[in-house]
Amino acid sequence: MVSLTGWWHRRSGPARIELYTRSTFHIFTLTEMALLGASLASGVAPAGPWLGLLALVAVHAALCAVLQARGLDWLLGRRERPVGLLTAVATLSAGGAATALALHSDSSLLPGVDVSVLVVGLFMFGLGAVALAIRGTRTRLYSVLGAAVGMGAVCALLRLPGPTVAGFAAAVLVTSCVMVLTSGCAVWLLNVVRELDAARELQSQLAVAEERLRFGRDLHDVMGRNLAVIALKSELAVQLARRGRPEAVEQMIEVQRIARESQHEVREVVRGYRKADLAVELAGALSVLHAAGIDGTAEGDDGSALPPAVQSALGWVVREATTNVLRHSEARSCTIRLSTGASAVLSVDNDGVPEAAAGGTSGGLNGLRERLAVLGGTLDAESRAGVFRLTAAVPLSRPEASATIAEQPGLVA
Repeated sequence: MVSLTGWWHRRSGPARIELYTRSTFHIFTLTEMALLGASLASGVAPAGPWLGLLALVAVHAALCAVLQARGLDWLLGRRERPVGLLTAVATLSAGGAATALALHSDSSLLPGVDVSVLVVGLFMFGLGAVALAIRGTRTRLYSVLGAAVGMGAVCALLRLPGPTVAGFAAAVLVTSCVMVLTSGCAVWLLNVVRELDAARELQSQLAVAEERLRFGRDLHDVMGRNLAVIALKSELAVQLARRGRPEAVEQMIEVQRIARESQHEVREVVRGYRKADLAVELAGALSVLHAAGIDGTAEGDDGSALPPAVQSALGWVVREATTNVLRHSEARSCTIRLSTGASAVLSVDNDGVPEAAAGGTSGGLNGLRERLAVLGGTLDAESRAGVFRLTAAVPLSRPEASATIAEQPGLVA
């Protein structure tokens, strides 16, 4: 089942909406051919006019399908506006409707054929396709009004009765409005989904950039003053040394002291930056998942009895896993489970990642593996039956588990 639906699950949200929209327009094409073809088959007509109108319907439906595809690409900024195709569809819609009415005026050419469906259908489906090659509600409204007025003018030129003229104009106006509104709403929905996806991606990028700025600001606050003092005292020591003054040694000893203090302060900044509290991360993850419309749940132990180092490491796992769910999946549910025993085992399951994403070779997962390895832990990622699972296990019997994770080798500057 997963292999059969993989082509769908591998698509992003906007890509799915776009595929649905294009499929809807293809259904419009099939509907036009079936509806207008059935109207031609409603009577017994000579082969010549009947085949001519049937070919007209087939060509019109094909041109509308191509215009819908290219017009949608133009609205999405992928190609130039299909002006020539737009003109061809508009001309064929009006000309085909006028031809059908002219043939129908001679009762011997199309006896028993329901021409009204054919005429109104050509305008309706034609304007539905034309709406994808023009922008603006006002422009689309003018096109519908122009079609209705043109239909009435053609009927008047053919000297049809007044009620018939009004009926044709009203039918074209109503059906074309419905079709143009349907096309416009489909494009509007697609644009809204694309904008929301772009906004979510931008929000994630801004969150990362904000955290980087915070870290840079903290590091600047710590190091700015110390580096300025080191520079001044070094210059003073150089001047004293050139004059043979013994105070130069004292100044360099002071520089050495400040450098050591700076190194200690940088470690403190990094320690605070890399520390993660498991309870806070769990609460934050559930809040973010619910805000994103994902059914997030936490099961098992709350982790309050775990050593601080293990809590910090698993807190980072929760943070990274939640970020990946939000940025790289189309999950509908996410479950976080924590069990404790000989080892603390944390698993994060979500149903929105394809099998191709189960390799776990990203920089974030590699960083988690390095962090857990310090405590003797492991990190595994797998995808099965459409569910992506990230599992972190940390043994509680190792002495490293009782230490502070920031104090482990390789985790400080």
